[in-house]
Amino acid sequence: MRRREFITLIGGAAAAWPLAARAQQPAKLPTIGFLGTNSAATQSQWTAAFVQRLHELGWVEGRTIAIEYRWAEGHPERSAELIAELIRLKVDVIATSGTPQVVAAMQTTAVIPIVFAAAADPVGTGLVASLARPGGNVTGLSAQSTDVAGKRLELLREVVPGLRRFAIMANITTPAAAREIGEVQAAAGKLALEATLSEIRRAEDFAPAFELLLKGRAEALYIVTDQVVTFNRVRINTLALAARLPTMHGFREYVEAGGLMSYGVSFPDLFRRAADLVDKVLRGTKPADLPVQQPTKFELVINLTTAKALGLAIPEAFLLRADEVIE
Repeated sequence: MRRREFITLIGGAAAAWPLAARAQQPAKLPTIGFLGTNSAATQSQWTAAFVQRLHELGWVEGRTIAIEYRWAEGHPERSAELIAELIRLKVDVIATSGTPQVVAAMQTTAVIPIVFAAAADPVGTGLVASLARPGGNVTGLSAQSTDVAGKRLELLREVVPGLRRFAIMANITTPAAAREIGEVQAAAGKLALEATLSEIRRAEDFAPAFELLLKGRAEALYIVTDQVVTFNRVRINTLALAARLPTMHGFREYVEAGGLMSYGVSFPDLFRRAADLVDKVLRGTKPADLPVQQPTKFELVINLTTAKALGLAIPEAFLLRADEVIE
């Protein structure tokens, strides 16, 4: 081969190398932006259920899909900042839970699909136009916390003999809290119970709130679920036990952390079903065409160790109705 032909051959091959290298680079994986309301440890069971269901649907993290995790660590005011981070990463869908997080996502993007694993009252708080036709770029699952508020109060009265007055502890800055408080107060009126409101906004408010509860002679405590309360659930239950206050919570993780009892949805189940919605979105379905789903699994859970510490004798018939008894 002549020298000029050799140089031409080498030059042509060199020019082709960058093209070949670009062609061999892996395509960007479909990416989920996952905003957790608490810490990774706090909601590990929920996240595991979500990822496991994605795997069953053919999505393998790191191989066929990428998940960018962000954690609000019990601070809802950080949600907008964390959502903005996910948007800068050009995620294909945002998965989250809790009304403040969904509101933050909606205010930040009207384009990227948003799937919520649980929201207390998605229609009443304006997240969606209706359950059947959510509209916009948002869909998900309702936790129906407001709908079962009266049921929780009835169960609490069964366990606390002679209950006459109780307190409602709620983070009044959350959009869904006011609606649930209203439902609990209405149910209290029907059951001839006296209800007082204990307002909290941040972790520093819990100790002073319990001091006031003791002065107000509350006989039990109804906890309105939100991420600040969830993140501090062990502390709340420790204070409640010290004050000898039986507690009613919205889901089982509170009872695992020492609360007396809970009645509400299964959050791992909701997160599994949220993965089904994310799967549909990633395969091309618009959130507006995916009706908001309602929970199908409610759990009554009671902690017998806590009951004994409070001096409560739980009726055998009640224990038989429970989905889980923690001892």
